[in-house]
Amino acid sequence: MSSALKVISTASSAAPRAPYSQAIAVNGFIYCSGQVPMKPDGTLIVDDIKAAALQSLTNLKLVLEAGGSSIEKIFKVNVYLVDMADFAAVNEVYSEFFGTHRPARTCIAIKQLPLGATIEIECIAVE
Repeated sequence: MSSALKVISTASSAAPRAPYSQAIAVNGFIYCSGQVPMKPDGTLIVDDIKAAALQSLTNLKLVLEAGGSSIEKIFKVNVYLVDMADFAAVNEVYSEFFGTHRPARTCIAIKQLPLGATIEIECIAVE
């Protein structure tokens, strides 16, 4: 295993709006930055939590694929919600997205997210 850091980036997912990498690979793992529900064209989904959750998860999938990994290799997920009342709807989308794969997960309610997003999801996966 190499301890060298490899920056992972893809134009298929929304471009970062701040000074960070979409993901970093190191020592056989990929650490994905939190993904808000932004489409590649820069449109932020804010009025439909299910569509927002799916877009955030899709962004993670695209970043992982750019790094040679996949959602099946995710072992840890952190979900940040502005409104915990969205928990059940997000779980529905999350369950459909991952199928039978069940990574370890934390879900946290927070006061606000960048850009006015309602959800942000980050993950760690094996390369």
